[in-house]
Amino acid sequence: MQILKRLLRWVLILAFTGLLLAIAAVGVAYWLVSPRMPSVAALKDYHMQVPLRVLSADGKLIASFGETRRIPVTISQVPERLKHAVLSAEDSDFYNHPGVDWHGIARAGWHVVVSGGDKGPGGSTITQQVARNFFLSPEKLYSRKLTEIFIALRMENELTKDQILELYLNKMFLGHRSYGVAAAASYYYGKNLDQLSLAECALIASTFQLPSVVNPLNNPKRAIARRNWVLGQMLNNRYITQAEYEQAINEPNNAYPHEPPIEVDAPYLAEMVRLQALDRLGNDALTEGYVIKTTVQSTRQQAAVDALRAGLIDYDRRHGWRGPEGHQELEADAGNEELDRILSSYTDISGMTPGIVTQVAANEATVYLPSRQEIKLDQAAVAWARPYISETRVGAAPKNVAAVLKRGDIVRLSRNAEGEWQLTQIPDVQGAVASINPEDGSVQALVGGFNFLRSKFNRAVMAARQPGSSFKPYIYSAAFERGFTPASIVNDAPLALPDPSRPDGLWTPSNDDDKFDGPIRLREALVKSKNLVSVRLLDAIGVRYARDYITRFGFPLDSLPQNLSMALGTASVSPMSMARGYSVFANGGYLVTPYFISEIDDRDGKPVYVANPARACRTCQERLLDTRPPGPPPAASIAPINAVAASSTPTAPSGSVAAVGEAPLPADQHGEGAHAPVLAPQVIEVRNDFLVTSLMQDVVKRGTGAAAMALGRDDLAGKTGSTNDHRDAWFVGFDGELATAVWVGFDDFRSLGRGEFGAKAALPIWMQYMGSALKDVPSSTLPMPPGITTLQINRSSGLPSSEGDGNSMPEMFKVEDVDRLRQQAAQQQEDSDQQQPYDIF
Repeated sequence: MQILKRLLRWVLILAFTGLLLAIAAVGVAYWLVSPRMPSVAALKDYHMQVPLRVLSADGKLIASFGETRRIPVTISQVPERLKHAVLSAEDSDFYNHPGVDWHGIARAGWHVVVSGGDKGPGGSTITQQVARNFFLSPEKLYSRKLTEIFIALRMENELTKDQILELYLNKMFLGHRSYGVAAAASYYYGKNLDQLSLAECALIASTFQLPSVVNPLNNPKRAIARRNWVLGQMLNNRYITQAEYEQAINEPNNAYPHEPPIEVDAPYLAEMVRLQALDRLGNDALTEGYVIKTTVQSTRQQAAVDALRAGLIDYDRRHGWRGPEGHQELEADAGNEELDRILSSYTDISGMTPGIVTQVAANEATVYLPSRQEIKLDQAAVAWARPYISETRVGAAPKNVAAVLKRGDIVRLSRNAEGEWQLTQIPDVQGAVASINPEDGSVQALVGGFNFLRSKFNRAVMAARQPGSSFKPYIYSAAFERGFTPASIVNDAPLALPDPSRPDGLWTPSNDDDKFDGPIRLREALVKSKNLVSVRLLDAIGVRYARDYITRFGFPLDSLPQNLSMALGTASVSPMSMARGYSVFANGGYLVTPYFISEIDDRDGKPVYVANPARACRTCQERLLDTRPPGPPPAASIAPINAVAASSTPTAPSGSVAAVGEAPLPADQHGEGAHAPVLAPQVIEVRNDFLVTSLMQDVVKRGTGAAAMALGRDDLAGKTGSTNDHRDAWFVGFDGELATAVWVGFDDFRSLGRGEFGAKAALPIWMQYMGSALKDVPSSTLPMPPGITTLQINRSSGLPSSEGDGNSMPEMFKVEDVDRLRQQAAQQQEDSDQQQPYDIF
């Protein structure tokens, strides 16, 4: 008996000592770990990583940037059936335990002992999982597990159970870049949380354990088995009835990828926004849930995309069939699996579907598509495919289908306007569209190339191409400032000027058609795009003066040639810079700066930035009180237009494509009418603007841009442009609502081919876009300003005509020029032998 008592006493002593040692060990461990433990209080205001979203002006999604898919929700937004599914799958005792499941830890410890050190399941509660995912690494270390327990206990002390569960439901990775239950519901089912069925809730809950393996897409069988187990747990926990359970386990797996629906095709603009966001908002730009609203109108953007693609495809077809995109020798018994494997490396490009030719007869070919659809192509479907020889030559029209296709060819198909399949090919040629509102420079549409996936180079803002004759209106504007008028006579005749850089030492510019009209009025010279007139005009006003003057339209001085070739459009410009320059003519003489970000909101919808661009504001009170004469713009406003280097100030987010145009005002200062408008600098006089615009209106009415009259509008003005060897084709034009530049060319500066002038290659794209963008928009032109008068002139001399002159016509002049011209007419009448004004040229 004494021995038993003594043994019992030693057992109690040892047990008590062990307990004290365990408590001491935990205390020491806490003392060692505590200084390194993170503050749990930070979780109360923790911001989940949420992708950056880019929207159009009318609220449609352009792009979403970020490595994760996440849609944060509050616990009140989570349906009870989804909470019950997650609790049943992960921690059914969550609302009762203190943050740590001691029985689970004991089981895990026993497993380590009996398995010889294998660190198996850790018995982690939801609270511990939150602690691990927010603060710790996933390494299976005893020290990490101990820290996890301490953090979990601290979390339970400082946060409510609902707060912890909310963090868990938003934080956890659930497969396919989806973090949180709302993102998983959206990706797997395309639904909001309140739209999920019971079976779908259970399947989402099933992905928490092994999300990369057990999810409804990667391993549907394991996911369904796990889902049914979760449903069984929900039944055991009395969250659902037997009838609900039986209905749910019989529901099929309807999950498939649901990418966020991109509603606006504007990837080039989206990339510009992404770069601006990173530059202005830092590395948090893509994770803090910012929403950036752009100035782009979705309907106009789609019209620009459709117009450019249609125009480039039309050009490409004019120059023939370059052959299949690839070729694969097919076995006689090649099945669908083999065909699918071959086509797996080809993707749809702008509606051009890849396919492989499986059968060819004289008048019909069968093409297999990735959708396992077989398409029959007849002679009409390949009739356009004349063999490409060079940019200036194509072969004869194909006599039958077999002359174009053979078995194993990998080709592209698209549907025509009637919905019928036809042969097509991805164009080699490229193009760009830049369209802005001339009132404030807001970008209305921007397309930087045929397809962003094939080429990310943004030609709309980054290209440096020669504008050809579309540059002439700037020369004419400079000449009108130096006393020339629309009726001034200049000789359209051959010209040879010294040029040491040429083999023969002479520069001999010519007109596009190699024809010369002799003495011609400037209005007619621009309408007919006479190169020799522009050269003589530039020579008369001086290259130095003209270069300085043209910087008023936003062009950097170093982009303008220092010789007479500038008259032929040899400057280096982008489509956006040309649209900006023409907007000066469209708005009455004011230089606005293109911008594309109108507002940036934080994740709570609060604006952190609102653009305040400089505006033309012709009728604003502030403008009417501004008596400053037109002049050169501030130096900052003629910085190179570039999508990356663009900014307004170093302290404010910016969406400009140049260096000015936005005031760095905090968002809370942008109330309705709470601040005076920022006035864009007036760079040319309104009368000069009116005269140049009237010439460009005639270009559209009866000149090289006459095809645009098919739009049925009376307010259009613009100018075609072509460069040497037809390397570039342009049309730049405007009305009071839009200033739009279209460029077509090859990235490697190859020739577009004989006859591919701006009127043929670029103008149709401009017309299709403007016709759609201005549909139902009323005519908008600048009124004739004070100081402009109309006078009858002689068509041949350009001077005021006398009474009874049968060769007279009306022309517009500045009022101060009228007396001078009348004196010239009178002098000419007195001395018919007097030297004609054009002789000096």
